[in-house]
Amino acid sequence: MRAARRQSPTLVPFISRKVAIWVLSAVVLLAACSSGTPPKVIKIGVDLPLNGGAGRAGTPALNGVEFFFERHPTLDGFTVQVVSLDDAADGVDDPAQGEHNVTALAGDSLVAGVIGPFDSSVARKVIPVANSAHLALISPAVSSRCLTKEPYLPAALTPDRVAVSCKAAGFPDPAQLRPSGTNNFFRLATTDELQGPAAADYAYKTLQLRRMAVLSDHEAYGQALAAAFMARFEKVGGSVVGHLDFDPAGSINLTAFMRSAKADGAQAMYFGGVTANHGCVIRAQMASVFSAGEAAPLLGGDGIAQDPDCVRHAGPNAVGIYATVPAAAPETISTAQPVIAAFKAKHHNAADYGAYTIAAYDAAGVLYAAIDLAIKAAGGKAPSRDAVVAQLAATTAFSGAGGTIGFDSAGDTTLRLVSVFESRSADPSAPWSFVTTVDYSAALPY
Repeated sequence: MRAARRQSPTLVPFISRKVAIWVLSAVVLLAACSSGTPPKVIKIGVDLPLNGGAGRAGTPALNGVEFFFERHPTLDGFTVQVVSLDDAADGVDDPAQGEHNVTALAGDSLVAGVIGPFDSSVARKVIPVANSAHLALISPAVSSRCLTKEPYLPAALTPDRVAVSCKAAGFPDPAQLRPSGTNNFFRLATTDELQGPAAADYAYKTLQLRRMAVLSDHEAYGQALAAAFMARFEKVGGSVVGHLDFDPAGSINLTAFMRSAKADGAQAMYFGGVTANHGCVIRAQMASVFSAGEAAPLLGGDGIAQDPDCVRHAGPNAVGIYATVPAAAPETISTAQPVIAAFKAKHHNAADYGAYTIAAYDAAGVLYAAIDLAIKAAGGKAPSRDAVVAQLAATTAFSGAGGTIGFDSAGDTTLRLVSVFESRSADPSAPWSFVTTVDYSAALPY
């Protein structure tokens, strides 16, 4: 989720949302002041996109963080202050701005950890900065595998059974992002290589599809999704009758490929890529070759999931697009319902709640718990940043709103959930429908 798929935009002046602060009750503060003892403070940094298009997802995530600390304003005698900074420039995730923000947060000795970032390209810039400062980062959303693990695509998820390294995919090795040699980055979203297998399992086991054609958009993200889908689909018993990796800068009339695939028995198609690379124009073209709607679905990943532009490009054939998101759908999780209800009782604007509000709420909770344990281990004193990182690394069973959260040795969540959504309307403003969750927590699909 939120894997980087765009070039870094031009630098713009530093943008920062006003600091959001919650303090102890007035009575406690007055008592502290009257005794001559200043209140003890711990700061929680936040680095998220908060303006423009990117802010439509990032701001509801910030709301989730703020809601947690409104409910937990103190910690072991410390007042908690939330310092939120905006890493979007002109509405687009900006790695340079994220680097600027995290450098500023790292320079404040009271900041015990940072929630964010939200985008993988930003993460590649800020992880080394935070790592050198021994500062914990916990992201509710980023899903690019090379932030934490080699290889980019495991051998079992490639058609030729040869692993694709991070370097080959155009990304730095995870070790290059950690100059201190110790991991400081943790995330609640699972990693992208599970999206293709999840779509394959759903296509074969639930939709009962046996023969598929596959397209990819000539970029590393899309190629990896397509490869992983093909490997898993064939492993569970399906057949891939054709694969085309097309250049989105060229002709996008793919009906000849579709006709050939249908002649070979293709029942549906999988697309690895993003909406901007004509992913859902493909869906519109399918109507002239295949049956319309759910009878001949198009499956894809979070590069098209829940995207109004995808629906717009698909036109009348938008129904029957299925797409994966590498995270839980909190609305379907019983433990999340009380938190969602309480949040919406306070926030009456529908735009205040988003797909990552609960994940961000849980990211705040996990960080809060780690700081709590670090304070206790320090005898009630402010903990070192290394101690907070160590407590996060030791997290195995935090009870969050979205489920039981733990981290593996690389900092990845052990709650490996991939949600499947379907577009059931040609109206771009209509929400996509949750279909199911594919759970790889107990065992990986490779």
